[in-house]
Amino acid sequence: MRLKRGDFLTVPPTVPHAFASTAGAEAELLVVFTPGLHRFDYYRLLERVHRGEASVEEIRASSQRYDNHYVDSPVWRDELARA
Repeated sequence: MRLKRGDFLTVPPTVPHAFASTAGAEAELLVVFTPGLHRFDYYRLLERVHRGEASVEEIRASSQRYDNHYVDSPVWRDELARA
């Protein structure tokens, strides 16, 4: 699914999902957890990885704490290969 400016998407709990901007483009993302969850620190960790202050291994090690579990996705792999 591709969203455009102003679109809204709700992801129900336990549904595997991923997101990225279109190749060569930037995107702004607003993430809302309701009710508020401790997992917001996961996004802070992602920012630290982006800045080179943390490693991808720290993301893997945080799976249980932030309830983020990575699964293989042929769709995601295909999108990354096209980028």
